[in-house]
Amino acid sequence: MTVRPPETSPLAPTPAELLPTRVKVRHRVNWLNLSTLLGLGVAKAGGAEVRRGPMKLYLAEHYRWKFPTGGAFTVGDVVLTRHDIDELVARRPHLLEHEEAHSRQWMACLGLPFLPLYVASMGWSWLRTGDRASRSYFERSADLAKGGYRDVPPRPLTPVIAAGARRAMAAVLGRRTAETGTDIGTGSQGQSGSQGQSER
Repeated sequence: MTVRPPETSPLAPTPAELLPTRVKVRHRVNWLNLSTLLGLGVAKAGGAEVRRGPMKLYLAEHYRWKFPTGGAFTVGDVVLTRHDIDELVARRPHLLEHEEAHSRQWMACLGLPFLPLYVASMGWSWLRTGDRASRSYFERSADLAKGGYRDVPPRPLTPVIAAGARRAMAAVLGRRTAETGTDIGTGSQGQSGSQGQSER
C-alpha cells in the first residue's frame, strides 16, 4: 500500500527551499521601495484579512472598498480582492501568476512610479481599444488571459480624438454661454435680454 503525500493548497506559502532567487529578490526590493508596506497599509485601511500566500505574496481578501475595480489588484507583494480568494482562484487558476507578474512590475518601477505609469498605460489602452486593459503594457506583460481580460483589437485613433475634441469644445462653449448669457450661433442674449428688447 502506497501512502500519498498530503496535497498542498495552491494558496499555501511556498517552502523557502523551493523559492526561486528572482522571487526572493523581488520580495526584498518591494520591501525596500516601500510598495509592499503601502499594500499592507491599503489592505488594513480597506478592512482586508491578510495571510501569507505562495511565492512570497501576501493575500488580502474581503477588501471592502469599491476602488479600484477588478477581481484583484496588486500593490507591491500584496494581492488584494473584495472576494474570497480561495473561490476566486478556483474559478481562475492562473490569477496569482498574473498578480505575481504585477508584483515584479512594482519592483522594476522601483515602487511608487508604477502607479502613474500604470494609469497612463490604462489611458493608452482605452484610447486604442475602448478597453482599459487590452493594450495596457502592464496587463499584456502579465498575460491578459491569466488576469481574466479580453484581447480587444485596436480601433482607429482619428475618430476617437475628433469625438473627444468635440466634447471638450462643447463643454468649454457651454460654460462660456452660461457665464455670458449669450446663445451660441444666434448672437442674441438669453431670454431675459430678448424680453427686454421686445418691450422697448
